[in-house]
Amino acid sequence: MSTQLLDAASIGTASRYFQERQQNLLAACIEDLANLRFSIILTARWEASASEDLERRSELRSDLVELRRKYSLKIDHIAMSFGIQSAMFAKEEVERNTCVPLGMDYQLAPCEDDCE
Repeated sequence: MSTQLLDAASIGTASRYFQERQQNLLAACIEDLANLRFSIILTARWEASASEDLERRSELRSDLVELRRKYSLKIDHIAMSFGIQSAMFAKEEVERNTCVPLGMDYQLAPCEDDCE
């Protein structure tokens, strides 16, 4: 077997491995982005809830600012790692598909007494 054929086979295998690895990393980043989006939606609902006292709403507002910052940074990370088009696609997909089912936000509300 010639060295040239061996090199071509090695390059092809390495290329497929690299491409699969990149796809898996992008999928993991999109999942992280969706988790942040879900947290943003829930936190925003809790912050706007009339059932929360002013101090708790202030805490939730601060949490919301931090979650939005992380969300933006994650989009930037995707853009720098996988390209701007991938970041735009990820953002659109997450914002279109991430939602909280009706009634679930109250079931998942943060509890201060017995949850730790």
